[in-house]
Amino acid sequence: MLNKLVLDWIKEMECLLEPESIIWIDGSEAQLDNLRNTACKTGELGRLNREKLPNCYLHRTAVNDVARVEDRTFICTKLKSTAGPTNNWLDPQSAYNMLYGIAKGCYRGKIMYVIPYSMGPIDSPYAKIGIEITDSIYVVLNMAIMTRLGRDVLQKLENITNFVKGLHCSCELDAQKRYICHFPEDNAIISVNSGYGGNVLLGKKCFALRIASFLGRAEGWLAEHMLIIGIKTPAGEVKYIAAAFPSACGKTNLAMLTLPEIYQRKGYEVFCVGDDIAWMRKGQDGRLWAINPENGFFGVAPGTNKKSNPHALACTKKDTIFTNVVQNLDDNTVWWEGLDGKSPENALNWKGKPWNGKMSIEKGAHPNSRFTSPAKNCPSISKEFDSPLGVPISAIIFGGRRAQITPLVYEAKNWNHGVFIGSIMASETTAAAAGKTGIVRRDPMAMLPFCGYNIGEYFNHWIEIGKSLGEKAPKIFNVNWFRQDQQGNFIWPGFGENFRVLEWILNRCSGTINAKETAIGYIPFEDSINIDGLPLNLESLSNILKVDKNLWKHEAENIEKFYAKFSDTLPAALKLQLSALTSAIKE
Repeated sequence: MLNKLVLDWIKEMECLLEPESIIWIDGSEAQLDNLRNTACKTGELGRLNREKLPNCYLHRTAVNDVARVEDRTFICTKLKSTAGPTNNWLDPQSAYNMLYGIAKGCYRGKIMYVIPYSMGPIDSPYAKIGIEITDSIYVVLNMAIMTRLGRDVLQKLENITNFVKGLHCSCELDAQKRYICHFPEDNAIISVNSGYGGNVLLGKKCFALRIASFLGRAEGWLAEHMLIIGIKTPAGEVKYIAAAFPSACGKTNLAMLTLPEIYQRKGYEVFCVGDDIAWMRKGQDGRLWAINPENGFFGVAPGTNKKSNPHALACTKKDTIFTNVVQNLDDNTVWWEGLDGKSPENALNWKGKPWNGKMSIEKGAHPNSRFTSPAKNCPSISKEFDSPLGVPISAIIFGGRRAQITPLVYEAKNWNHGVFIGSIMASETTAAAAGKTGIVRRDPMAMLPFCGYNIGEYFNHWIEIGKSLGEKAPKIFNVNWFRQDQQGNFIWPGFGENFRVLEWILNRCSGTINAKETAIGYIPFEDSINIDGLPLNLESLSNILKVDKNLWKHEAENIEKFYAKFSDTLPAALKLQLSALTSAIKE
């Protein structure tokens, strides 16, 4: 029997929403299959080729509802200062009144689906339980892939009082009344007038980052926008790395990295523990341990292919929900730009309109089209994926897209310096992004849109975590795969070849190689990065490892302007790091 707090909240939502009936999701295959069939009848989903794409489905969102809406996303806390200068803020009571006014009676004639789910392995002491209420079968089926459902979750709810309450209402999909609101002080999330995954799969960014980061600060752990990979050496030792990257910086490709043949022959292996989110805390042995709270991948489809990410592509071959991609009518399969050179001629585009890939000047798939696939589909999934205690982290990597200033890789001098490096993470806009190219956008720890509280205090939380870890803290690094030559060509080959940099990072963690100290941190000696078989010589490698003090002087000025946003919440330790950088680049 569920506890009274759970039942009272469900009853409260029933009275607000006025559904025709209620279905509790137990995660059974029979129940999920029945929902798939229902969704296919209503048109919410389309069944794809059973032989080529078994148990795969296609969904199309409303044309005004295709991505996360950061300008409609709010942190609702009693004090505006708690949300900080980088979050949109609403007063909690005002937000509840507005949202409940929008949601009132919006489930009339509909079924109210109640989804109890676990973020993290159900038997993990670090897992957190949530309940999402939704009127969308698409949401139910995506949550069944992305989270852990089942009777074990229902049993766990019997004695839990601090579950995360999530309410999703499709309403009229009115973009002017679209709100994604987080109430971290109440463990609550409300999303209205959206059907797009990033706004309505409330276990993902909403819970696993915005609410979880707030919980992590209170409970002494980190909820981070990070992949987790394991690397097995020829000696049989496995080391784990967590890494944060802003969008368009190769995060998913690194999470599912395919080794160059030279390393395969040596006996190296790479395993994926997670592609997007890491919950990290101090373990009983004093080291930093991480779990992936998710159970699936919500990946961007365009650009995913056999070369860029064969493991991600393999994930989509069964048990997958595709969103806003092209439907090839010849064989009822899917397609997107960058998949291959065989654009279909007899197809429907992401809007469901007839589309000929040979003739149309418009793209067939939406640039943010997605696939939702079970993590177990990944050929490189780690055997520790379901480990209740997670994996020990040896290194943390921060990355960005910089054409000139940031070297291929450098190592922080200590933990606080590493926090400084993470806090100044930035990427330059590309031609594919709206607006001018080359504009630097700061995205600290890749968490700027996802931190559930004041990011200045978030920096301080990182510093406190480092103090608790002491000498057992992971080493921290920065990477940049995107250095360019004078003609604007990328110098480093990227993709699987990035493992050559990971090899150097692991060697630094084990203390087997030396490094060169510079004004910004430790960089490799040219001969310590393996470039055998690459169209790259030592001179080119030296160029992308170069630290140009003149460029860094300008960078330091920009960092100071960025830090000014956080006024008195910026930790003194980071002010000291900026001062040290300014002094070092003047020498």
